Amino acid sequence: MLLFPSRSPLVVLGLALCAVTAPLGAQGASAAPHPITAADIAAWKTLRGATLSDNGQWFAYLQAPNEGDAEVIVRQTVAGGIVRRYPVGEVPAAGGFGSGTPGLQLSGDGKWLAILVYPKAAEQKRLRQQRRPIQSKALVVNLATGAQREFDRIRRIAFGGDAPTYLALQAYGADAPSGGGNGGGPAPGAPGMGGNLFGGGGGRVDGADLLLHELGTATVFNVGNVGDFAFSDNGRLIAYTIDARDMVGNGVQLRDLTTGVVKSIDAGKALYRRLAWTDTLASLAFLKGTADSANTDTTWAAVGVARAGAPTQKLVMVGAGATTALPAGMEVSPDRTPRWLEAQDGLLIGLRVAAPPLLKGEALEDDDKPSLILWHGKDARLQSMQLVQEQADKGFSFMATYLPASDKVVQLTDEVVRTATLGTRDALLLGSDNSAYERQTSLDGIQRRDVYVIDTRTGVRTLVKKEARGNAQLAPDARTVLFWDDGHWQAYDVATKKTTNITQGAPVSFVDTEDDHNVDRPATQVVGFSRDGRFVLLQDNYDVWRVGLAGNSFANLTVDGRAKKIRYSRRISVDARERGIDLTRPIYMVAMQHLTKKEAFVRLDPNRTGAVVLSGWRDTRLAPMKARDADVWVASIQSSTRFPDYWRVAFAAGALADSTQLSDANPNMNGVAWSAGSRLVSYVTEKGDSLQGALYLPAGYREGTSYPTLTFIYELQSDNLNAFYSPTYSSSPNALIGVHTSRGYAVFLPDIVYKLNDPGMSAVWSVVPAVKAAIATGIVDSARVGLHGHSWGGYQTSFLVTQTNIFKSAVAGAPLTDMVSMYSSVYWNTGSANQGIFQSSQGRFKGNFLENKEAYERNSPNRFADKVKTPLIILHDDKDGAVDFNQGITYYNTLRQLNKDVILLEYVGENHGLAQWKNKRDYSQRLMEYWDAYLKGQPAPEWLKSGIPRLKMDEHLREQKKKLEGKKIAM
Repeated sequence: MLLFPSRSPLVVLGLALCAVTAPLGAQGASAAPHPITAADIAAWKTLRGATLSDNGQWFAYLQAPNEGDAEVIVRQTVAGGIVRRYPVGEVPAAGGFGSGTPGLQLSGDGKWLAILVYPKAAEQKRLRQQRRPIQSKALVVNLATGAQREFDRIRRIAFGGDAPTYLALQAYGADAPSGGGNGGGPAPGAPGMGGNLFGGGGGRVDGADLLLHELGTATVFNVGNVGDFAFSDNGRLIAYTIDARDMVGNGVQLRDLTTGVVKSIDAGKALYRRLAWTDTLASLAFLKGTADSANTDTTWAAVGVARAGAPTQKLVMVGAGATTALPAGMEVSPDRTPRWLEAQDGLLIGLRVAAPPLLKGEALEDDDKPSLILWHGKDARLQSMQLVQEQADKGFSFMATYLPASDKVVQLTDEVVRTATLGTRDALLLGSDNSAYERQTSLDGIQRRDVYVIDTRTGVRTLVKKEARGNAQLAPDARTVLFWDDGHWQAYDVATKKTTNITQGAPVSFVDTEDDHNVDRPATQVVGFSRDGRFVLLQDNYDVWRVGLAGNSFANLTVDGRAKKIRYSRRISVDARERGIDLTRPIYMVAMQHLTKKEAFVRLDPNRTGAVVLSGWRDTRLAPMKARDADVWVASIQSSTRFPDYWRVAFAAGALADSTQLSDANPNMNGVAWSAGSRLVSYVTEKGDSLQGALYLPAGYREGTSYPTLTFIYELQSDNLNAFYSPTYSSSPNALIGVHTSRGYAVFLPDIVYKLNDPGMSAVWSVVPAVKAAIATGIVDSARVGLHGHSWGGYQTSFLVTQTNIFKSAVAGAPLTDMVSMYSSVYWNTGSANQGIFQSSQGRFKGNFLENKEAYERNSPNRFADKVKTPLIILHDDKDGAVDFNQGITYYNTLRQLNKDVILLEYVGENHGLAQWKNKRDYSQRLMEYWDAYLKGQPAPEWLKSGIPRLKMDEHLREQKKKLEGKKIAM
């Protein structure tokens, strides 16, 4: 239900920025553009995994169609540079080509490319039918020469360091899983992976071959039975665990890649897991597990290796097999990766409560175990939430520090302060305790916690703020804790233990007055801390302010944001390794003119006030990235009519200059009918709020002609004016905008603002004036307007059709329809109650339904079902874990009893949104037929006119499939 919309265009349109797509197929430039068909959607491509080498010389990305085989494209970033293309088969969803791109890697020095290659789609289908594993191979390319080398059955690849001499390739194990293996992601136990990967620590993962390929040569070293591996930061050393059958020869080994010398760090009949190097120094940590005599459990030790491989190498160990005393009742946890503190004087480890071993015969067999779930009124967390979080709870560990010099273990978190995050400078943890508020938070949704700072060497815990609301942040230098309280930002000085209200004297408020949720004075955005620890950059919804952490220091760095309605909100990080914002260097941001939606790439010079516009204000969206070690910028640039390809960009005289196109995923887009552009529509709500909507024009738009129009609703959406919507199948209305406009529809996205206690009526007060304003443009045909919303938008849709007849037809996806019964139901995807959603999130009600009964009832669609005159389709799936299926089926039954024009589409086994491609395709096709029948006057298919008997459903589905394959319906 909760999609948690954001004003940030990158958040609102995350899909559009990463789903860069284009149709395939030979389409002559002179051919008349045609409406998008099912074949076009299948062939439409996406771009993901965009990667820029650290030196800025090479750029690579994955280009994949919605259905079928993909390719990796790598090219030089200079005009006319080398372009290389590599087929990579059909990449699975977890194929390692997303964030972090483990399946597509450019070496930092721009000399090498390594990618995982999968079987083609047809081959994968055959393998699945034969229940055989689908495995990737690796391809290594010398970018200068184009020379390449393949390695079969490889599931993980990694370069050693920024300027690597070696590439590590880990093969599949003997018992590789079927159906796609691990998708090319990290091997079990890879550094940084969380969760309970090894069944609580007692399981065994057989190792596989690790190939060490010396780049630029034919040399390959094969190390057998490797479970995990990790390069040191500079790539000179590689550590790996041996994980052999029966644990014979198990251990941790270290190879110096410059000398070839291999050293045994530790060995024994044990399990070795979770290798982790320090960021800079060559020091290593890992876990060592030893099975007990009964072989029913494993006890663990954390091992630290300081100055690994050097003559002064030192090994320390704490936990099982070591003499150091652990806190009473505790043992080392296998579910937290150990790591050295920055000063190399302590090892940060995880502790768990040592469970007493069960005596023989005590364990309940499944046949004897009652299937009881006991819900108690005093439970801090609902049993449903405990069930969802059960595996996380089993893998929960407390944090502790082992200090080798004193041979002591200092416990840092416990049952009181259970959670904490490590600061950038690891001298301190920022801890929190919500135990006193957890039950109340589960009821009203307001997050409360007691905030502490914890010394990682002594464990001394100091209270920062009692019952803090919102997030607290520890400055990178660990000298200040920033938190929000009583409508102001407060800075807690760790040394003096003094709290200063740092925004009290500011010439502007940092309360987010544009947030219309039922939350007490929410805060605006924190841009970041300065590196020197003196300042924090705060945004007031428009300008960026440099605010002194000592108080009484304010500088407006952007100057004109509020006056000109410019939002400076998206800072571009130019160094992922930064520890705070360097205020001696320029700050780069993307800004948006709120009233026009134009964007610009801007530079802030901290020693001067005012933003320097680098790109000019354009009717586009920009998503820039910078090479880490060079002044090379690449940006995705899109508009409603411009596909978001990547460009190398330079900035001169306040405009983009010397742009070089780096991707061209849709060279034949001109062969497809596409939207003629987008326009802003301004309107005033019935309560006097001035709002905007984004109106997408249909393909072939002619001035003076009115068109059938689809209105898609979900809170604030006008910032999407310059978003490019690639055609696809989806249960999300916005994802289909490109399809609809291609087929001759206008699409309208109006903003909605809310008044407390009236979420449904707020939609009426906003949307009806918005549609009337859109009709007044002459673009929208007043007799042919449809309405569609999903989740919270589905609720708004199901309510709107009870209050207005302005819409010819409507679709409500996964709608809330009874606010009273929904209030106390469960959000099964998380296990939490819905009560907090109603009181402090999207519901925007004051109090519960007993305290505010009339408000809940007057905003419940089912209370006004008799008023519905608009034909309605409801999409609701039986396994919906956000909005209970009962909300949809009861509304359907009520409307059916009242002889309303209503249809319910249920896709068995699906959750809150459709996940299976076959279902998304079927649903999208039915929507096309539905809109065409009601808004274009085309003949209605049988399923829409009369329904389909269950015994004839298979025949009907075959016919629907033929429509797609035969292109009988333009999609």
